[in-house]
Amino acid sequence: MIQPFNTPAAAKSTLLKCATISVALMLSACGSDNNSDSSAAESPSSSAPFQEIIDQGVTRYLGDFSPSITTDVDDLTVHQFGAGDGPLCLDGSEYEMSTRDGSSEELVIYLEGGGGCWSDLNFCFATQSANAKNVGSGILDANLAVNPVKDANVAYFPYCDGSLFAGDADNDYEDNGEIRYQRGLKNLSAGLDVVKNQYPAPERIILTGVSGGGFGTIFALPVVRALYPDVAIEVINDSGLGVAKAGMPEFIDGLFSDWNAGAFVPASGCPDCYSNGHLTDGYFDWQLAQDPNMRLAMLSSKQDNTIGFAFLGMPTEEFEAALVPEMAALETNNPDRFRSFIINGKSHTMLRSADLATTADGVVLSDWLSDMLSNSDNWVSAQDAPQ
Repeated sequence: MIQPFNTPAAAKSTLLKCATISVALMLSACGSDNNSDSSAAESPSSSAPFQEIIDQGVTRYLGDFSPSITTDVDDLTVHQFGAGDGPLCLDGSEYEMSTRDGSSEELVIYLEGGGGCWSDLNFCFATQSANAKNVGSGILDANLAVNPVKDANVAYFPYCDGSLFAGDADNDYEDNGEIRYQRGLKNLSAGLDVVKNQYPAPERIILTGVSGGGFGTIFALPVVRALYPDVAIEVINDSGLGVAKAGMPEFIDGLFSDWNAGAFVPASGCPDCYSNGHLTDGYFDWQLAQDPNMRLAMLSSKQDNTIGFAFLGMPTEEFEAALVPEMAALETNNPDRFRSFIINGKSHTMLRSADLATTADGVVLSDWLSDMLSNSDNWVSAQDAPQ
């Protein structure tokens, strides 16, 4: 459950605007084929995907941390990291993640969601500690017949850093001695080292997450790619699409500064990554151009009340007015490797629903995901008609 740090009630409506936290999290997606369709972003160089930001340090903690305790709990193996300068949660408690062996050679890397913390108005409303045993529903349910990845190996990453798995800073935003340990990059990197050791050669990776974890896939993608340079990656971003509103580029700059996460922004290769406040017509195009062995799927309600209003402070109609054309433009730029699944209403997240039965324009989510992962020609964008 998301728990607030000292956030004045009167400030909350203004704080919501900050939710552009979503900004930092865009996903990139990948596929099981090697299509290299045209993209509006500049073509990748002959260097490895994401080499510029790798050179800037986004993989700097790979190989640095190992679990202090490993425990089997039912069908899970929980990997807990010790206290100190390594992985930690916001409240200073130890970070943990879990793995579950499946019967196929595919690998699901799932990033949980849970709010954010930043200096603007000393906002902090986020999950403070990790629970690596929260595995089982929706796309993580190994017993759900319609789940297209029910047989896959699973790596489950709880969210407890308030920085979208990207932070590398210990912050005292209110100058009162209350430290918020925003070590998302260490948490992510340490967990991915466990994953690489346990599943060294998957046939395919499904990199996915919801809300803050959906946004977090943007940071995870280049790190995962560095560990698995030749494996196809499918990115499925649920409710972390990165649309915003006017005036947000400066706020995004502030987030990267607060979290010491600026290395994720290419210094020269993506000058318009979020110049208008949207990651959708800059950063995602750049990611897709960088990595031809990936595909991207994005899921959202048209008026997501949690991201649009509660975090971004956008009227729901304004969120929809930004979302719909941004999804269309992203598909126009990347017609072979991007699809969206957009429903009416104000709900938030779909992948952890018990039966994956959400529909968009009559298409059931479980079927849509199956079409994506089977490389079916039936995998097309689905969007509810206006109500």
